[in-house]
Amino acid sequence: MVSVGSAGAVLAQTFRFATIDVQGNELIDDDTIAGFARIVRNRSMSAADMNAAYQRVAATGFFRSVDFEPQGNRLVIRVQEYPLINRISIEGNRRLDDDELSALLQSRPGGVYSPSQAEADANAMAEAYAQRGRLAARIEPRLIERAGGRVDLVFEVAEGQVAEVERVSFVGNRTFSERHLRGVIDTSQAGRLSTLFRSDNYNAERIARDRQALQDYYMSRGFLDAQVLSGVSELTLERDGAFVTFTIREGQQYRLGNVSVISEISGIEPGAYRAGLTDRAGQLFTPTLLETMIQQVERVGYEAGQRFVRAEPRLVRNEREGTVDVEFALVRGDRVFIERIDIQGNTTTQDRVIRRQFQVAEGDPLNPRELREAAARIQATGYFSDVQVNPVSGSNPQEAVVDVQVEETTTGSLGFGLSYGASEGMGGNVSYSETNFMGRGQHLSLTFSTVPDSRSLSMSFTEPALMGRDLALGLQAGLITTSPSAANATSDGTRFGTQTLAFSPSLTFPVSEYGRLALRASLNRTAISTPRPWRAISPRILMDRGMTYTSSAGFTYTYDTRRNGPNPDRGFIFTFSQDLAGLGGDREWARSTLMAGYERQVLNGDVTLRAEFEAGAAYHQSGPSNITERFALGSDQMRGFEAYGIGPVGYGPNGARNGLGGNYFAVARLEAEFPLGLPQDYNVHGGLFMDIGSLWGIDAPTPDVVDDQAVRATAGFSVFWGSPLGPLRFNFMVPLQHEAYDRTRRFDLTIATRF
Repeated sequence: MVSVGSAGAVLAQTFRFATIDVQGNELIDDDTIAGFARIVRNRSMSAADMNAAYQRVAATGFFRSVDFEPQGNRLVIRVQEYPLINRISIEGNRRLDDDELSALLQSRPGGVYSPSQAEADANAMAEAYAQRGRLAARIEPRLIERAGGRVDLVFEVAEGQVAEVERVSFVGNRTFSERHLRGVIDTSQAGRLSTLFRSDNYNAERIARDRQALQDYYMSRGFLDAQVLSGVSELTLERDGAFVTFTIREGQQYRLGNVSVISEISGIEPGAYRAGLTDRAGQLFTPTLLETMIQQVERVGYEAGQRFVRAEPRLVRNEREGTVDVEFALVRGDRVFIERIDIQGNTTTQDRVIRRQFQVAEGDPLNPRELREAAARIQATGYFSDVQVNPVSGSNPQEAVVDVQVEETTTGSLGFGLSYGASEGMGGNVSYSETNFMGRGQHLSLTFSTVPDSRSLSMSFTEPALMGRDLALGLQAGLITTSPSAANATSDGTRFGTQTLAFSPSLTFPVSEYGRLALRASLNRTAISTPRPWRAISPRILMDRGMTYTSSAGFTYTYDTRRNGPNPDRGFIFTFSQDLAGLGGDREWARSTLMAGYERQVLNGDVTLRAEFEAGAAYHQSGPSNITERFALGSDQMRGFEAYGIGPVGYGPNGARNGLGGNYFAVARLEAEFPLGLPQDYNVHGGLFMDIGSLWGIDAPTPDVVDDQAVRATAGFSVFWGSPLGPLRFNFMVPLQHEAYDRTRRFDLTIATRF
């Protein structure tokens, strides 16, 4: 400190120093400390200047104490230095390892110890614990004196307990129940099974994301004015629990009313633009719907060469009718062109993988809507944890640079899995998957799985943008072997073994907004064998023994509005497939299948209803069909029956039953999913289902074959559990109608997990 006798003297006194003498320093040299003060020798300075010089030295953080003592034309600077850090250690940490915590530290061995920096390091580590729900974590920096003016810096960690979300509540929600809204967000309430989940750990960032998720959910359901005003968290006194409250202002739900187009550009008539709009009157008014209509209008201008025509939506609410009338005004956009697209942050992903998500290129007009859609497409690839696409000023006012900033995330996985099926038993699998192979955006997966009497090895490769277009090239190859032993030799078994080697390339591309078409070819070699003694084998299966080569080509058309359709609460799916064999090989046949399904959420989304119809037919020209070419309804198609448990059957000489499959099938499935009223942390809900169907038709039947078109029916109850091991489904079934020779099943459990 600078000491003077009176306030008046401070204001009047000036100083001039010819020499500066630094005392007490051992680690930092005299000139460096004098340089911190920035005092010019032999120049007059006021008391305020002297105080500023003192503050500059003290603010360096290198000294425990600093004292300025003027002695005539000599200034004595006395300092007491902080010691050098000999080593840094972290003690008491178990949940976070040393490497993860050390990466957060700014203090370094060999550097000067700074109390403020050590405190900042402790706070950084505490924040890392807080992000994992341990808000009560405390980190204390301690010093251990060593010889030579050095110290060991030790951070003592008290991790504390995980802060759990004791309650999630909502204020202002009228349309959707609390239970339903809790299903929208990631944060869940603590309960009896809390130790198995992490979603009930308090995380401020997750709650912020949940607030946005609620906002998006209401907007996607037509609540145009909905606002999530706050997501408030209150911590318990011990900081081991939190109470989260979301305050919502719902507003009114709107549907699309009248849509019109006007032109504010001379020489452009709105008629063609209005004709380019799809009639969507009566649909829920959502941001996605509005963006789609804007895109349709602007596409008309783009195709007509009017690339700067913009569709400006003007909304008129009709609160009494609950509708929004939209008027699109055709206006002239700014004549700004894209100078270039700069991509940064991608260390693995190639630039072309990101660029192909843009429907514009250098030299095209700048359209902010196109940039937003490109950012969404880049994010949807799953290759990046964060994507920012922003236009910045170019080399002149008529040009802009599109700045793309990405942050990559992991895209590969190595999995070890267990599976269980009531008919297949326990099994295991090893898989490798990479969705961004070599940074090219390609998908590669390799899988080996084994269950009793069955093994498979498969490879799948997909190039999603062949020749830079929305054209996916797929290559699949696999080897599947089943053994005619053990399970297959029982009275319920199919009593045949197979070895199938297959290769299939495909091309998939969009044909409409919700429709895609896949073209494929396949080549496979199949060997059918039977176990001894043959007295248990149906003569119809003995006819199928041997090896065949089959070459086929086919297509699948899919129309699906369930996930990305205009109404998020209901959707429709339709698929039609057809394959023709006979372009080479031993077999000639035609096979067709179709499936139509409808899904709808009712009671404000608490209950989901599904209805599906599936059918198939196969025709053979190269002799009778073999057992691998016929349909065999599995438990995923017709619940309540074993594989090969319904349809045509044959009997061996000793009377043993053999399932044969059929050339035709038809199945209708009805299902409802609903909450069971259990606490949310159980992650359990229920379902009711009914399946009605039939499997029939076998050519060249032998005398032992029974083939009819009998209808089967099953009803049951399901329990769905999102367990830590993976999604589990328990089916409890009662066959309502079946034949005496059918093989029924009363219970089914499916489990699949990766770790």
